[in-house]
Amino acid sequence: MTQESSHAPDAASASGVHRVVVIVDENSNPFELGRVTEVFGLRRPEIGRDLYDFRLCSPEPRTLMRDGFFTLTGVAGLEAADTADTLIVPNRPDIEVPRRPAVLDAVRRAHARGARLVGFCSGAFTLAEAGVLDGRRATAHWQWADSFRARFPAVRMEEDVLFVDDGDILTAAGSAAALDLGLHLVRRDHGAEIANAVSRRLVFAAHRDGGQRQFVERPMPDLRDESLAPVLAWAQERLDSPLTVSGLAERAAVSPATLHRRFRAQLGTTPLAWLTGERLALACRLIERGESRFEVVARRSGLGTAANLRTLMRRETGITPSAYRRRFGPQAS
Repeated sequence: MTQESSHAPDAASASGVHRVVVIVDENSNPFELGRVTEVFGLRRPEIGRDLYDFRLCSPEPRTLMRDGFFTLTGVAGLEAADTADTLIVPNRPDIEVPRRPAVLDAVRRAHARGARLVGFCSGAFTLAEAGVLDGRRATAHWQWADSFRARFPAVRMEEDVLFVDDGDILTAAGSAAALDLGLHLVRRDHGAEIANAVSRRLVFAAHRDGGQRQFVERPMPDLRDESLAPVLAWAQERLDSPLTVSGLAERAAVSPATLHRRFRAQLGTTPLAWLTGERLALACRLIERGESRFEVVARRSGLGTAANLRTLMRRETGITPSAYRRRFGPQAS
């Protein structure tokens, strides 16, 4: 299986497009590789511009993927990692096997020059072995949490979340959460509108907060349809209205306690947290589309006041509405 970059070799340096480099090592998981290729590696003609310069690299000319499913050839050498703006490190199921020193050195060099580092699933072990996670927050698949803590006590492991954004180092809990984190990065880099466009192309939920639980209980269904989809769709069309948890429960014809249990079981979050996240996502889209009056943004998104909008945006995105407008508003492009 051969791979070629979706851009010319010097496209990133010439155009300023953010370069994402993925290190693939022996026994890496094909699933996560497919996830990052879908999010960062495909051209998006519907968007009208390239979002990333994407390439794979490996320490060996031929890389045997997990359980010998296939062999990856024709990718760049490990030196390509030194050109990354975002470096995604290898994840492998054999967590007790030390990573190659050359791979760990590449991770350390990238961190030292200020590149963003990303680990999916067991990729957190690679980052921790490289020593860049000491004193930092991270996550990994729940089944490896105890092993991770025992080996890397200096890392602040958060086992019951989908992903952790610790600024320049981000980690995702498992294979599916890699897609959540990938879309989170697109949102962080290009705004909510672009992230929504990518998620629509993937037919995937546009936003699941990183703090949601890794393991979502899915009991065997009985004869009744307990899907939250109808009430979610109903609420999304009325975000500017004074929706409440009790109102959502009434719409779903259940008690607030039952609604809360279903949200936890099906979405891994609470009704209030979901509603706040949807309203904040709408506020971001309104700003991106050119609404400059934050009082109007807050009212139309159901967040109430400009002060509440500022508080929530700073908490969830790390920046103020004004900074978000400068970065993702119409004038930014």
